[in-house]
Amino acid sequence: MKAVVMRSPGGAEQLQYEEIPEPEISSPDELLIKVNAAGVNPVDTKLRANGVYFTDAPHHVLGCDGAGVVKESGDGCTRFKPGDEVYYFNGGLGGATGNYAEMAVVDEHYVARKPENLSFEEAAAAPLALITAWESLFDRGTLHTEDEVLIHAGAGGVGHLAIQLASTVDARIATTVGSKEKAEFVKSLGADLAILYKEDDFVAAVQQWSSKDGVNMVFDTVGGETFNNSLRAAGNYGEVVTLLQIPEQADWKSARGRNLRVTQELMLTPLVSALHDMRLHQTEILEQCTRLFEAGKLQVHLSHILPLEQAADAHRMVEEGSTTGKIVLTTG
Repeated sequence: MKAVVMRSPGGAEQLQYEEIPEPEISSPDELLIKVNAAGVNPVDTKLRANGVYFTDAPHHVLGCDGAGVVKESGDGCTRFKPGDEVYYFNGGLGGATGNYAEMAVVDEHYVARKPENLSFEEAAAAPLALITAWESLFDRGTLHTEDEVLIHAGAGGVGHLAIQLASTVDARIATTVGSKEKAEFVKSLGADLAILYKEDDFVAAVQQWSSKDGVNMVFDTVGGETFNNSLRAAGNYGEVVTLLQIPEQADWKSARGRNLRVTQELMLTPLVSALHDMRLHQTEILEQCTRLFEAGKLQVHLSHILPLEQAADAHRMVEEGSTTGKIVLTTG
């Protein structure tokens, strides 16, 4: 089968389009999936640049997100059969083959039914970003109906889905964006306030907009100084959920003075640490989101669809930043 292979860390040129052996089912609970499309995420570029989690293989196929059609199923499979259309988050961290490939083997417990109203490209763009947004808002964070939330980088892959998920509980939503075009985009998704962070102080904007002394929750997808400023945008007894490592010079004095709850989110943990129950929970998230997609309450915005052999170009686009929505690779 054709796949994009990485043999050592480095620049995007390390991604090579090659022929490699097709993976085979080795457990009764596994599915062999014809991968129609694979999502491209920032974590892919970091693994390519800095090295994978699991190094016990001569080469690695990146890509955690996939969507495709079940080709074969193990003898113990009960949830899916050949011909079923699925999407999932699996592999891509080194060792086990990821989804920058024409075929993948995945335990059926970690696979969800593809939304009928999504293309394979749209479905492949969703899992990692959806799970990240869901866990941040509802698991690590505690967003409730009519809460006020600030979501950073609302036009990005995670941000544009987080806005829509927050809308499902009727939250009031503020978000930061980098341009007027992106401001219009996030408002179309349900954002009540779009803050042009290059022009306006988002802390002042949020405090003026909020009905209280700040928002109930800040979802920080940026990190660094944005994290510290987010502590000031959260109201008393609010919470800040961050995807990034907390900076060494974190403003803990502000957090303590406002009685803030500060939480970190890394949706890779169940995959990296082989936490079966938590991976089942992530599958449940995807299944709930399938229903939301089919009910018209969620949509995925694709900025670019590229052929698999252009994976290096996709990585360069991600690293350049400022992309609206997601980038996807298709196997044709």
